[in-house]
Amino acid sequence: MNLKIKNITGFFFFSCSPIYKRSPDMTKSPMTKSEQLLRIDDHDFTMRPAFGGPPIPVGVDVQVESLDTISEVDMDFTMTLYLRHYWKDERLSFPSTNNQSMTFDSRLVKKIWVPDMFFVHSKRSFIHDTTTDNVMLRVYPDGNVLYSLRVTVTAMCNMDLSRFPLDTQTCSLEIESYAYTDDDLMLYWKKGNESLNTDDRISLSQFLIQKFHTTTKLAFYSSTGWYNRLYIHFTLRRHIFFFLLQTYFPATLMVMLSWVSFWIDRRAVPARVPLGITTVLTMSTIITGVNASMPRVSYIKAVDIYLWVSFVFVFLSVIEYAAVNYLSTVQERKERKLRERLPCTCGIGNPDDMMIDPQITGYGTMDMNTTGNYGMPENGGRQEPRMLAQVALNDPQITGQVKPSRGYVNIWIDTHAIDKYSRWMFPGAYILFNIIYWSIYL
Repeated sequence: MNLKIKNITGFFFFSCSPIYKRSPDMTKSPMTKSEQLLRIDDHDFTMRPAFGGPPIPVGVDVQVESLDTISEVDMDFTMTLYLRHYWKDERLSFPSTNNQSMTFDSRLVKKIWVPDMFFVHSKRSFIHDTTTDNVMLRVYPDGNVLYSLRVTVTAMCNMDLSRFPLDTQTCSLEIESYAYTDDDLMLYWKKGNESLNTDDRISLSQFLIQKFHTTTKLAFYSSTGWYNRLYIHFTLRRHIFFFLLQTYFPATLMVMLSWVSFWIDRRAVPARVPLGITTVLTMSTIITGVNASMPRVSYIKAVDIYLWVSFVFVFLSVIEYAAVNYLSTVQERKERKLRERLPCTCGIGNPDDMMIDPQITGYGTMDMNTTGNYGMPENGGRQEPRMLAQVALNDPQITGQVKPSRGYVNIWIDTHAIDKYSRWMFPGAYILFNIIYWSIYL
């Protein structure tokens, strides 16, 4: 009797003790009323809806909030958008008398099946989380689901800069399911081109957004198969005015400044040489500044053609003065040699009175029509230095090794002719280049 009482007492003690009382499973969070209504625990949401049956259609539409940056150096763009998914999951259907939907935040998203979308060729992307995760889930009584999230993505954009900065670029944002092939998930634009909406306030400082449009294609991976892929294409045309002010106008002005040297006296070396060197160095600085903000592509850009042709014009103006200076030196040498050969005409007031007997001096009669105005301009102004001499070759001891031509040697050197021709040839050639250049690239 005492033994029975002891066993009953011990059983009562152990069953009522808090140490030996069975505790509930704390790893399982309590279900909310909405989760109980949706019967979250009654289904396996790791599997897609209608698993084993036909592919589940998932409609997509996009609201582009902003197009933030376009980078030529990194060949990418950054876009902020609202990405919305539409599908039907009968496992989430619930009874409702007024057909009113239920809206949830990101906490329920982690407990049900959602499409596993990702951005193809994206470099960085994130879901905004200020002040909370920008995720919305809306469930309708018949099981239709709307899943929306706000995303910023930086994706690759292959740009052809051969016409830069007179170019038009087309970039694409590609959306695809990561795990489900077209046998399990059919991805499509919910309303065709109307599935893509943009904010009218979207603008870029360097580009004009011409148009947005959508397409759908199949992508094949050799290891996993075919996948539906959605494309958002947008076309951008670059604003040219900034580059006209910062690149084209300065380069053109430097070329025009180099032409000033053609009107400066050839003997003014301190004026012409620094002017030519300054324009060359300025053009080099402009070219370096433009290329510093551009990717190191292996082809020639439109701006490179313009800048390098302008650089060649500036460089040729320096070479032109080098040619003028060299020919001036040659002219002076020949003048000295000619003065040594000709008899002294000191004291002769008028060159017309100078008559030379060829029998005595060995020189022929000089043509007064061509030499009488030596050093005297016809219009009374200053004549450019010029020398014309005709020397008879009757005496080989005087003429030396000079080869006769019809009995005379004509020495005609006009170093200023190069400057004369350059004054209209350089501007004419540069204007022709600009006409061809802008007619091609505009």
